[in-house]
Amino acid sequence: MEFEVTTREGASSGKIDLPDSVFKVRARKHLLYEAVRSYLANQRHGTGSTKGRSEVKASGRKPWRQKGLGRARAGSAASPIWVGGGVAHGPKPRSYYYSLPKKARRLATRTALSVKASEGGVKVVESLGVSEPKTKRAVELMRALGIHDRKCLFVLSARDHNMIRATNNIPGVKTTVSRDLNTYDVLNSDFVVIDKDAVGAIVEVLGR
Repeated sequence: MEFEVTTREGASSGKIDLPDSVFKVRARKHLLYEAVRSYLANQRHGTGSTKGRSEVKASGRKPWRQKGLGRARAGSAASPIWVGGGVAHGPKPRSYYYSLPKKARRLATRTALSVKASEGGVKVVESLGVSEPKTKRAVELMRALGIHDRKCLFVLSARDHNMIRATNNIPGVKTTVSRDLNTYDVLNSDFVVIDKDAVGAIVEVLGR
């Protein structure tokens, strides 16, 4: 596929050919679903915890005798139906880790990039980055590229702390490096803005 390369000011600076094996892959909806599910599951801390009826602090005696009082029978104040009682089948600390095979993850990311490219959501910029770590500079860059007020994913060839700090406070905007590119971030953005120097690394990693 042929993409237009733009400068930081939004002017055209030529064309670049990107391989169809990465940017023109047949859509696989279920694979995208599995990749997103895996990513979101791995973000969970799994620290939710509740006490069961054997763990709450309550008397062990039977509250009242079984029959003759006209009330429902009760065997313990720790019963889940009592206020202050234990929780039935409540969550316990656990791991939600769910992993896809490496080839499947890479194929899912290629598929996501292909979907985004078919929608016109992939931009290649001559050189991404800002001179100082200020939100104002990142907003100016986005306005020049015509993508302000949109959800954007900036993909750099190497970690740029100025760019990362400049985009941290902008809702819906994320900056990552080529080696950390994943399916969820691509699908969760309106535009994927790739530094020209990062294209080679993306093709090399995802094309395996």
